[in-house]
Amino acid sequence: MTGDARIRVGVLFGGPSAEHAVSCSSALAVVRALPRDRYAPVVVGVTREGDFRLVPDDVVEGLMTPPDGVRAIDDHLEVVGPLVELRPGRPGVAVLADGDPVAHLDVVFPLLHGPFGEDGVLQGLLEFLGVPYVGGGIAASAVGMDKVAMKRAFLAEDVPVTPHVWADEVRWRGMADPLALVDGLEYPLFVKPANMGSSIGITRVVDPSDLVAAVDRALEYDPVVIVEQGVTGREIECGVLGGFEPEASCVGEVTVSGGWFDYDQKYLGTLDPMIVPAVLPAHVEARTRELSVAAFRAVGGWGLARVDFLYDEAADRLYVNELNTMPGFTAHSMYPKVWQASGVSYQDLLDRLIALAFERHARKRGMS
Repeated sequence: MTGDARIRVGVLFGGPSAEHAVSCSSALAVVRALPRDRYAPVVVGVTREGDFRLVPDDVVEGLMTPPDGVRAIDDHLEVVGPLVELRPGRPGVAVLADGDPVAHLDVVFPLLHGPFGEDGVLQGLLEFLGVPYVGGGIAASAVGMDKVAMKRAFLAEDVPVTPHVWADEVRWRGMADPLALVDGLEYPLFVKPANMGSSIGITRVVDPSDLVAAVDRALEYDPVVIVEQGVTGREIECGVLGGFEPEASCVGEVTVSGGWFDYDQKYLGTLDPMIVPAVLPAHVEARTRELSVAAFRAVGGWGLARVDFLYDEAADRLYVNELNTMPGFTAHSMYPKVWQASGVSYQDLLDRLIALAFERHARKRGMS
């Protein structure tokens, strides 16, 4: 925009993964919160087929007032607008429609969740385009998305995880006795796709007769499945923010019904399931924050992450369940809530994340 000194933030959302709808909600929340005196949002949606579309300004502006009493998943952006492509803009990224430049991006906020957006694929594209972007790089994103690789990284750094096993589809189909996969694990079990988020494809298994169906369901979303031993305890979460000296937020707790925090509770309800801050003993909160930073460093994180824990009160033990390198930013999302409770407003959070994107980019350029 001629004469506009604001930073042009490309808010990238949607994508082909099963978490498309969650991404559309996260993106709208971020667009609403970006301070317009410093940032000019350029909203680019990715269709389920992988096409890029520039969402018109009037469509975005028409959604700036949050509705009352709707489910988080229903308050979202749509992937609409002209077909565009992204090209290196030196610096930044040029957005072209029919070969003509229609917008320019100084920095990208990649709010695609799940495969193709949070697993290093999109980060690789942004690296190729030479544009600063929010969040972890290719390796951190890939490890943070793959639950098997993630747990290996945690174990290498003495970050406690629950007992688990994994198998790829070929191994699973070739097993004469499928129950042998979980020998040594105690029920209940949680069967998950190795590469997926938002609780999609996860099944809680309390009876061995249900294991095969649960694994088959998980394999619908990823060719690798992980089976984790359940822990009777509380689900707590912590936010991490920063670069080489990351900080941990206060700790939040998720109120759970039915034994675990599934997709419906996360996104399809109208009640807020989060307790922020969580009521915990001081030593548990301190240990949670310490382990959150350790987990972040174990995967080589940058910018942000949400670290999810299981807290076994009876044994007074914490287990890191997983780390999300691009956590949800919807109205019901924990990451902005724990930072708000830690004294960092949503707008300040976006300021810091964007500044960290520029810092990482400048460091990499200085080393090339």
